[in-house]
Amino acid sequence: MRTTLVGRPIDVAALTREVGAEDNGAISLFVGTVRNVNEGRAVDGIEYNAYAPMAERELAQIAEEASARFGTRHIVIEHRTGYLALGEASVVIAVGHPRRAPSLDGARWIIEELKRRVPIWKLEHYVDGTREWVAQLPTGEATADA
Repeated sequence: MRTTLVGRPIDVAALTREVGAEDNGAISLFVGTVRNVNEGRAVDGIEYNAYAPMAERELAQIAEEASARFGTRHIVIEHRTGYLALGEASVVIAVGHPRRAPSLDGARWIIEELKRRVPIWKLEHYVDGTREWVAQLPTGEATADA
């Protein structure tokens, strides 16, 4: 089990290998990527910032809770910080488990908890040259702050 903030591109294949084991019949991945539009506005990138000590602690706590809840220690979470271009992975969650349902459920639970609890903020860069902080709602939906 491992969680971290990273300032480099996330290697999805490496995370997949990290949660692999001979007794795991399933590996579920959630890969969050930078999309080109938010609330009808054209986006050309996102900048992620975090209060690292608290974010690292909360990511580790979420992984521990997921381990107990879904019965696996095969969990890796990496979240990017810094500027990301369109299509880049901002967060990757990999969960390995002997069975598919706990693996899938674990990945979904982790991303929802991460969005709700971890102090990571995003600054959207729009094609028109403006930038705007985006607040995360508990459902994982985003809304632009005025």
